[in-house]
Amino acid sequence: MQPDLLNHAHIAQLSRLFRRHSPLVHCMTNDVVQTFTANVLLAAGASPAMVIDVEEAPQFAALADALLINVGTLTRPRAAAMRAAVASANAAGRPWALDPVAVGALTLRSDFCRELVALKPAAIRGNASEILALAGMSAGGRGVDTTDSAAAAPAARALAQQLATVVAVTGEVDYITDGQRTLAAAGGSPLMTKVVGTGCSLSALVAGACALPGDRLLNVAATCGLVKYAGGAAAAGSRGPGSFVAAFLDTLYQEVKA
Repeated sequence: MQPDLLNHAHIAQLSRLFRRHSPLVHCMTNDVVQTFTANVLLAAGASPAMVIDVEEAPQFAALADALLINVGTLTRPRAAAMRAAVASANAAGRPWALDPVAVGALTLRSDFCRELVALKPAAIRGNASEILALAGMSAGGRGVDTTDSAAAAPAARALAQQLATVVAVTGEVDYITDGQRTLAAAGGSPLMTKVVGTGCSLSALVAGACALPGDRLLNVAATCGLVKYAGGAAAAGSRGPGSFVAAFLDTLYQEVKA
Protein backbone atom coordinates (compact mmCIF):
# COMPACT_ATOMS: atom_id res chain seq x y z
CA MET A 1 0.00 0.00 0.00
CA GLN A 2 1.34 3.42 -0.99
CA PRO A 3 1.56 5.98 1.84
CA ASP A 4 -0.60 9.08 1.70
CA LEU A 5 1.34 12.13 0.53
CA LEU A 6 1.11 15.28 2.62
CA ASN A 7 -0.18 18.46 1.02
CA HIS A 8 0.36 22.11 1.89
CA ALA A 9 -2.93 22.31 3.79
CA HIS A 10 -1.47 19.92 6.38
CA ILE A 11 1.66 22.07 6.64
CA ALA A 12 -0.38 25.24 7.01
CA GLN A 13 -2.43 23.71 9.82
CA LEU A 14 0.73 22.57 11.59
CA SER A 15 2.21 26.06 11.25
CA ARG A 16 -0.88 27.55 12.88
CA LEU A 17 -0.57 25.11 15.77
CA PHE A 18 3.07 26.03 16.36
CA ARG A 19 2.20 29.73 16.26
CA ARG A 20 -0.78 29.35 18.60
CA HIS A 21 0.82 27.07 21.22
CA SER A 22 4.54 27.98 20.97
CA PRO A 23 5.69 24.78 22.70
CA LEU A 24 8.72 25.02 24.99
CA VAL A 25 11.13 22.35 23.76
CA HIS A 26 13.85 21.13 26.09
CA CYS A 27 16.70 20.15 23.77
CA MET A 28 19.33 17.77 25.06
CA THR A 29 21.08 17.78 21.74
CA ASN A 30 24.57 17.58 20.35
CA ASP A 31 27.11 20.35 20.76
CA VAL A 32 27.50 20.94 17.02
CA VAL A 33 23.91 22.03 16.38
CA GLN A 34 22.64 23.82 19.46
CA THR A 35 22.57 27.36 18.02
CA PHE A 36 21.06 26.29 14.71
CA THR A 37 18.45 24.15 16.46
CA ALA A 38 17.46 27.03 18.74
CA ASN A 39 17.11 29.37 15.76
CA VAL A 40 15.00 26.86 13.84
CA LEU A 41 12.65 26.41 16.80
CA LEU A 42 12.30 30.18 17.19
CA ALA A 43 11.67 30.67 13.47
CA ALA A 44 8.95 28.00 13.56
CA GLY A 45 7.16 29.60 16.50
CA ALA A 46 8.44 27.33 19.28
CA SER A 47 10.61 28.19 22.29
CA PRO A 48 13.98 26.45 22.76
CA ALA A 49 15.89 25.64 25.93
CA MET A 50 19.17 23.76 26.27
CA VAL A 51 19.50 22.42 29.83
CA ILE A 52 21.97 19.55 30.14
CA ASP A 53 23.25 19.40 33.74
CA VAL A 54 22.41 16.13 35.46
CA GLU A 55 20.67 17.96 38.33
CA GLU A 56 18.88 20.62 36.29
CA ALA A 57 17.82 18.51 33.29
CA PRO A 58 15.19 16.41 35.11
CA GLN A 59 13.81 19.51 36.82
CA PHE A 60 13.40 21.30 33.52
CA ALA A 61 12.05 18.26 31.67
CA ALA A 62 9.03 18.30 33.99
CA LEU A 63 8.38 21.98 33.17
CA ALA A 64 8.90 21.99 29.39
CA ASP A 65 6.18 21.03 26.92
CA ALA A 66 8.42 18.46 25.22
CA LEU A 67 11.90 16.95 25.46
CA LEU A 68 14.36 16.08 22.71
CA ILE A 69 17.07 13.47 23.26
CA ASN A 70 19.76 13.66 20.54
CA VAL A 71 22.80 11.43 21.07
CA GLY A 72 25.07 13.05 18.50
CA THR A 73 27.81 13.98 20.99
CA LEU A 74 26.97 11.47 23.69
CA THR A 75 29.16 11.04 26.77
CA ARG A 76 28.54 8.90 29.84
CA PRO A 77 27.75 11.93 32.05
CA ARG A 78 25.39 13.26 29.39
CA ALA A 79 23.72 9.87 29.13
CA ALA A 80 23.04 9.99 32.88
CA ALA A 81 21.46 13.43 32.52
CA MET A 82 19.37 12.29 29.55
CA ARG A 83 18.20 9.19 31.40
CA ALA A 84 17.10 11.33 34.35
CA ALA A 85 15.36 13.83 32.07
CA VAL A 86 13.39 11.10 30.29
CA ALA A 87 12.26 9.62 33.61
CA SER A 88 11.15 13.07 34.76
CA ALA A 89 9.33 13.82 31.50
CA ASN A 90 7.50 10.51 31.67
CA ALA A 91 6.51 11.10 35.30
CA ALA A 92 5.16 14.55 34.38
CA GLY A 93 3.32 13.29 31.30
CA ARG A 94 5.50 15.28 28.90
CA PRO A 95 6.21 13.79 25.45
CA TRP A 96 9.79 13.21 24.39
CA ALA A 97 11.42 12.43 21.08
CA LEU A 98 14.58 10.46 20.27
CA ASP A 99 17.13 11.24 17.55
CA PRO A 100 19.37 8.12 17.48
CA VAL A 101 22.35 9.70 15.72
CA ALA A 102 24.75 7.05 14.33
CA VAL A 103 23.09 4.21 16.22
CA GLY A 104 24.40 0.92 14.89
CA ALA A 105 27.83 2.35 14.22
CA LEU A 106 29.05 2.91 17.80
CA THR A 107 28.50 0.80 20.90
CA LEU A 108 27.78 3.35 23.66
CA ARG A 109 25.05 5.19 21.79
CA SER A 110 23.58 2.01 20.35
CA ASP A 111 23.20 0.40 23.76
CA PHE A 112 21.90 3.63 25.28
CA CYS A 113 19.26 4.20 22.61
CA ARG A 114 18.05 0.62 22.87
CA GLU A 115 17.66 1.25 26.59
CA LEU A 116 15.77 4.49 25.96
CA VAL A 117 13.23 3.11 23.49
CA ALA A 118 11.89 0.90 26.28
CA LEU A 119 10.94 4.14 28.06
CA LYS A 120 8.31 4.95 25.42
CA PRO A 121 9.34 7.93 23.28
CA ALA A 122 6.44 9.78 21.70
CA ALA A 123 8.40 9.88 18.44
CA ILE A 124 11.66 8.72 16.90
CA ARG A 125 13.27 10.61 14.01
CA GLY A 126 16.26 9.15 12.19
CA ASN A 127 17.75 8.36 8.82
CA ALA A 128 17.50 4.98 7.13
CA SER A 129 20.54 3.31 8.69
CA GLU A 130 19.65 4.58 12.18
CA ILE A 131 16.07 3.31 11.99
CA LEU A 132 17.19 -0.03 10.56
CA ALA A 133 19.74 -0.45 13.35
CA LEU A 134 17.26 0.55 16.05
CA ALA A 135 14.79 -1.98 14.67
CA GLY A 136 17.48 -4.68 14.84
CA MET A 137 17.86 -4.98 11.09
CA SER A 138 20.96 -4.73 8.93
CA ALA A 139 22.01 -1.25 7.83
CA GLY A 140 24.25 -1.11 4.79
CA GLY A 141 24.80 2.62 4.61
CA ARG A 142 27.16 5.27 5.88
CA GLY A 143 25.67 6.01 9.27
CA VAL A 144 24.45 9.58 9.53
CA ASP A 145 24.73 10.07 5.75
CA THR A 146 22.37 7.29 4.67
CA THR A 147 19.30 8.56 2.79
CA ASP A 148 17.55 5.45 1.39
CA SER A 149 14.41 6.05 3.40
CA ALA A 150 12.18 3.87 1.22
CA ALA A 151 14.24 0.80 2.09
CA ALA A 152 13.82 1.55 5.79
CA ALA A 153 10.08 2.27 5.70
CA PRO A 154 9.10 -1.33 6.60
CA ALA A 155 11.52 -1.24 9.55
CA ALA A 156 9.99 2.07 10.64
CA ARG A 157 6.51 0.55 10.59
CA ALA A 158 7.64 -2.48 12.56
CA LEU A 159 9.42 -0.32 15.13
CA ALA A 160 6.44 2.02 15.49
CA GLN A 161 4.08 -0.91 15.99
CA GLN A 162 6.39 -2.61 18.49
CA LEU A 163 6.86 0.55 20.59
CA ALA A 164 3.41 2.12 20.06
CA THR A 165 5.07 5.31 18.88
CA VAL A 166 5.51 7.48 15.78
CA VAL A 167 8.62 6.82 13.71
CA ALA A 168 9.88 9.21 11.02
CA VAL A 169 12.55 7.89 8.68
CA THR A 170 13.93 10.79 6.69
CA GLY A 171 15.75 11.00 3.39
CA GLU A 172 14.91 12.01 -0.16
CA VAL A 173 11.30 11.22 0.83
CA ASP A 174 10.32 11.12 4.50
CA TYR A 175 8.11 8.25 5.69
CA ILE A 176 6.23 8.80 8.93
CA THR A 177 4.27 5.97 10.54
CA ASP A 178 2.51 4.87 13.72
CA GLY A 179 2.69 1.23 12.63
CA GLN A 180 -0.81 1.30 11.13
CA ARG A 181 -0.86 4.43 8.98
CA THR A 182 2.02 5.78 6.92
CA LEU A 183 2.38 9.28 5.50
CA ALA A 184 5.05 10.61 3.15
CA ALA A 185 6.62 14.05 2.81
CA ALA A 186 8.44 14.93 -0.40
CA GLY A 187 10.46 17.96 -1.46
CA GLY A 188 13.51 19.49 0.13
CA SER A 189 16.85 20.04 -1.57
CA PRO A 190 20.32 18.45 -1.71
CA LEU A 191 21.59 21.68 -0.12
CA MET A 192 20.01 20.51 3.14
CA THR A 193 22.73 17.85 3.37
CA LYS A 194 25.45 20.52 3.10
CA VAL A 195 24.42 22.23 6.34
CA VAL A 196 25.04 20.67 9.74
CA GLY A 197 21.90 20.44 11.83
CA THR A 198 18.97 20.22 9.43
CA GLY A 199 18.08 16.73 10.64
CA CYS A 200 18.79 17.50 14.29
CA SER A 201 16.66 20.64 14.19
CA LEU A 202 13.88 18.65 12.51
CA SER A 203 13.99 16.28 15.48
CA ALA A 204 13.57 19.23 17.84
CA LEU A 205 10.54 20.37 15.84
CA VAL A 206 9.19 16.81 15.95
CA ALA A 207 9.47 16.89 19.75
CA GLY A 208 7.53 20.15 19.77
CA ALA A 209 4.91 18.69 17.42
CA CYS A 210 4.31 15.86 19.88
CA ALA A 211 3.11 18.47 22.40
CA LEU A 212 0.56 19.97 20.01
CA PRO A 213 -3.13 19.01 20.09
CA GLY A 214 -4.65 16.75 17.48
CA ASP A 215 -3.42 13.71 15.57
CA ARG A 216 0.20 13.11 16.60
CA LEU A 217 1.05 11.16 13.45
CA LEU A 218 -0.27 13.95 11.24
CA ASN A 219 1.47 16.62 13.33
CA VAL A 220 4.84 14.86 13.08
CA ALA A 221 4.39 14.19 9.37
CA ALA A 222 3.38 17.80 8.72
CA THR A 223 6.50 18.91 10.61
CA CYS A 224 8.60 16.86 8.21
CA GLY A 225 6.64 18.43 5.36
CA LEU A 226 7.24 21.93 6.73
CA VAL A 227 11.00 21.38 6.80
CA LYS A 228 10.93 19.84 3.30
CA TYR A 229 8.98 22.83 2.00
CA ALA A 230 11.28 25.36 3.69
CA GLY A 231 14.36 23.57 2.42
CA GLY A 232 13.15 23.52 -1.16
CA ALA A 233 11.99 27.12 -1.13
CA ALA A 234 15.21 28.32 0.51
CA ALA A 235 17.43 26.46 -1.93
CA ALA A 236 15.67 28.03 -4.90
CA GLY A 237 17.05 31.44 -3.97
CA SER A 238 20.40 30.43 -2.48
CA ARG A 239 23.91 30.51 -3.89
CA GLY A 240 25.24 27.90 -1.48
CA PRO A 241 25.12 26.63 2.11
CA GLY A 242 25.72 30.03 3.73
CA SER A 243 22.87 31.86 2.04
CA PHE A 244 20.74 28.72 2.36
CA VAL A 245 20.83 28.86 6.17
CA ALA A 246 19.49 32.42 6.24
CA ALA A 247 16.85 31.68 3.60
CA PHE A 248 15.79 28.50 5.41
CA LEU A 249 15.20 30.34 8.69
CA ASP A 250 13.39 33.15 6.88
CA THR A 251 11.13 30.68 5.04
CA LEU A 252 10.20 28.89 8.25
CA TYR A 253 9.46 32.21 9.91
CA GLN A 254 7.32 33.48 7.04
CA GLU A 255 5.40 30.21 6.78
CA VAL A 256 4.48 30.19 10.46
CA LYS A 257 3.85 33.93 10.52
CA ALA A 258 1.40 33.74 7.61
